[in-house]
Amino acid sequence: MIKLIASDLDGTLLQKGAQTVSRQAIELIEKLLDNGIHFTAASGRQYNNLRRLFAPFADRISYIAENGSLCIHNGQMLSRSSIDHDLSMRIIDAVHNYPGCNCIVSGVETLYTDSSDPRFIHYLLDEMKFDVMQVENLKTDVPEPFLKIAVLHFEKSIDCEAYMKQLFSSEIKIVTSGNRWVDFIAPGTNKGIALQVLMDHLHIKPEECIAFGDQYNDVEMLQLAGTSYSMSSAAPGIAYYSTYVTDSVEEVLEDIAAGVDL
Repeated sequence: MIKLIASDLDGTLLQKGAQTVSRQAIELIEKLLDNGIHFTAASGRQYNNLRRLFAPFADRISYIAENGSLCIHNGQMLSRSSIDHDLSMRIIDAVHNYPGCNCIVSGVETLYTDSSDPRFIHYLLDEMKFDVMQVENLKTDVPEPFLKIAVLHFEKSIDCEAYMKQLFSSEIKIVTSGNRWVDFIAPGTNKGIALQVLMDHLHIKPEECIAFGDQYNDVEMLQLAGTSYSMSSAAPGIAYYSTYVTDSVEEVLEDIAAGVDL
């Protein structure tokens, strides 16, 4: 019996650059919630942004935000992780030294950036609808621990990722997120670990969980769930870590919802 569904957002539940959850998905998730099936949004996005995406039932679902750095259920923070301060400073320096890179640092309530690129600021505020605080210097002006560091290069994210991995892959996990972002995630942190924390809290077994994902930041979550789906448009190799491949999260949710009517 399925008791928990965990889904990535960008590239998975949100397809083709969509910035709102489809009406069909909202209706299906609400039906599943009404029938006692938990739902968690598991994303590299910030917590407040996720709550807005699921506004019709924001207080009824769980959240794995910042690629597993935050796990929140019923307003309670079940887990939180952060990046070592000295390592954070070295990463920021490397990002600043890489031409064309834009950087954000994630806190619990907001994101911080020292980018002055108007295209990037427009993308954060107007397209992604993030809560953002612009600061003069990320190294000195962020008043809380760094939950996650994320980098976006509009033209050469792949090259930027390769460069950062060459410098830091022995010290920190670096993954692609949402097709455009390169994320630095605190050691011992991923969506799978956060999902396990949530499952333990809810007394749910892996075989009672379904997960959806499309990128390498989803791998541990896909491996943990008893049944997992990678998207047909997923990054190369992701299907290896999943039980099935699907074109649409909504189609699978519809099948599950139909089952609860039996």
